[in-house]
Amino acid sequence: MPVTRVLTGITTSGTPHLGNYAGAIRPAVAASRRAGVESFYFLADYHALIKTFDPARVQRSTLEIAASWLACGLEPDKVWFYRQSDIPEVTELTWLLTCVAGKGLLNRAHAYKAAVDRNRAAGEDEDAGVSAGLFMYPVLMAADILLFKAHSVPVGRDQVQHIEMARDFGARFNHLYGEYFVLPEAAIEASVATLPGLDGRKMSKSYDNTIPLFAPPAELKKLIFSIVTDSRAPGEAKDTEGSALFQLYQAFATPAQTDAFARAFADGIGWGDAKQALLERIDAEVAPMRARYDELIAKPVEIEAILREGALKARKVATPLLEALRHAVGLRDLRAQAVAATAAKAKSAMPQFKQYRDDDGQFYFKLLSADGAELIQSVAHASPRDAGERIAALKRDGAAALRHVSGAGLHLGEHLVGALAATATLDAVAGALAAFAGEGT
Repeated sequence: MPVTRVLTGITTSGTPHLGNYAGAIRPAVAASRRAGVESFYFLADYHALIKTFDPARVQRSTLEIAASWLACGLEPDKVWFYRQSDIPEVTELTWLLTCVAGKGLLNRAHAYKAAVDRNRAAGEDEDAGVSAGLFMYPVLMAADILLFKAHSVPVGRDQVQHIEMARDFGARFNHLYGEYFVLPEAAIEASVATLPGLDGRKMSKSYDNTIPLFAPPAELKKLIFSIVTDSRAPGEAKDTEGSALFQLYQAFATPAQTDAFARAFADGIGWGDAKQALLERIDAEVAPMRARYDELIAKPVEIEAILREGALKARKVATPLLEALRHAVGLRDLRAQAVAATAAKAKSAMPQFKQYRDDDGQFYFKLLSADGAELIQSVAHASPRDAGERIAALKRDGAAALRHVSGAGLHLGEHLVGALAATATLDAVAGALAAFAGEGT
């Protein structure tokens, strides 16, 4: 069965929330258990530095996200689970890709264009507040993907462009230096949930409308009961369409439970009762994982050990590829060049057989010494194959089998090979043939 390699990055710039769980963590953990899949999950802490300048937040987020994925069932011994900054090959590959990435393509990256557009609208310089990190973000993301030869990268639709750019950079490198990279495909799963937040908009740290995945029970209740609803009273039918509360319930319920909740909406369930039902439904799934999360978050030393072990495992994949890439672009050990030059010189100084076809239509060969002096002129052969077979026999065991010269003829066993050159000796011929025997050892 062919193996598909899937890679997912999680930026360490915030606390995991219910939207992260339903849209990324839960489906990714399920996918990691499928046969024929190699799953790579990494904490994208380099990416976080583009978004936040709070070191404590980056560190805390790394701990929270690692604990969350582990609590949700990710098995580090069955996947590749590592921290991006623990893989030095990522940053080195980023530079190699930078040298083949077109600036024009980077100019069209969505995040950079959006920043430029905001500056234009505000009447400011186009690049005001735009860091080189933001501009080069797609190259770093490409390095994350290409380094591990990922076939598939699950992303939202807003990230598809980054996968296309990774393909472009990888294809350009392959064209220049050889086929080193797998060109990845974006995997967009229509069934993955995008959850609404407390105000009905997409749940996002940017909107400050999130419900933390492992909020304590009292905080979880407070947040759920603050979800915005309309003014319809108990007994009035309520719409499921566009209801943030209903969409959240659906993400944690079975189809049968969802149908029953929809009927309750139609029958006029009160908003308080609906929110209580949502609280119970979410807590039924989250509570066991919350207990495991609380255990893990209290043991950062254990999580650090898991991440470091994951980095060692990941580098077993990354390091050999990076070594090959360094050689491909010319970042090479100069001693290897000296050895290669010496070997080439030694090879050029070897004795040589020269085959040719003469005017009579027959095939001949000559044996020349290392300095080009003629040692043997062969007899005629009917075909190049016959001549080649005699040369092969001489290379294989001629030094041991050459025993006599009969008149001007040189014999290999009972077979006449040809004539010794006027200035050649049997010892010189034997020495040349011994060199060929040594070359084959």
